[in-house]
Amino acid sequence: MSHPSAALARSVVAAALPQEPGPDVRPVDEGGEHSTWWVGERHVLRLALDAGGSVRQRREVALRDAVRGRVGEVGVPASVASGVWAPGLTYTLDTRIPGASAEVRGVSGAGERDLAALLSGLASFPGAEAEALGVPVERPRALDDVRKQAMDAARQLADGGEAERELPGRLAGQLTGRATEPVAATAPALVLTHCDLKGEHLLVTSAGRVAGVLDWTDAAVADPAEDVAGLALSVGAPAAVRVAALAGHSPATAARGVALARCDTLIRLADRLYGTDDSPLPLLRVQRERAWAALPA
Repeated sequence: MSHPSAALARSVVAAALPQEPGPDVRPVDEGGEHSTWWVGERHVLRLALDAGGSVRQRREVALRDAVRGRVGEVGVPASVASGVWAPGLTYTLDTRIPGASAEVRGVSGAGERDLAALLSGLASFPGAEAEALGVPVERPRALDDVRKQAMDAARQLADGGEAERELPGRLAGQLTGRATEPVAATAPALVLTHCDLKGEHLLVTSAGRVAGVLDWTDAAVADPAEDVAGLALSVGAPAAVRVAALAGHSPATAARGVALARCDTLIRLADRLYGTDDSPLPLLRVQRERAWAALPA
């Protein structure tokens, strides 16, 4: 199916908001499994592009309703209308949460407490209830395997002449350092996780508070270190460790999250330069620097 047109998006909005004739409908410059549109100043339209995306969207709408109010003052979008825009393809018209992306606006100390409330709220959400909503269960990633992939990526970067520009020696050395050593002999307990806490999914106020968290389609009952890893990419490793501690996660979980994030930055950078990843290169470089920021001794 071709990408939805502006005319189609306007027709979906007109049916969903008959009381608001003619709101401005503009495309959001964003890829992924949805076609996303700004609708005036108060709503966002997301059109699923395939059957799998439709399943995840329905699950996301239900999960957001379930977690809203359990994650402190962090906002979670609400669906004001949802349905089918083409055979087998769903849409949701969501409330728009004000704020700027964490990619362009820093998170304050109060914002870190907001993120801690998010993580602790998700960790306390009953796993059985999440599974009943259709949230998948994901096995923890094997850190040793991820580290091997990261070292392969490091060698690929070096062989491609990117050693000095893309992989300073300090980064390769730290892959075997204390911060990335396995810190727990047993598998981590699985909890509800967002699993995609990129900066673009965190909305931050002018005061540095976290106003909301977007895009819950990848949520899973999974290793809580995955959300620590996401925060290491979006707000930096030191802040991610502080947030994990405030949320009640163990030092082992925080260290594992940082290790995963650091390895992921090398893997994705090599994929971008020499493979198929189409992420913006400047963003991957910034995420690498955030994840590899020095931790307190």
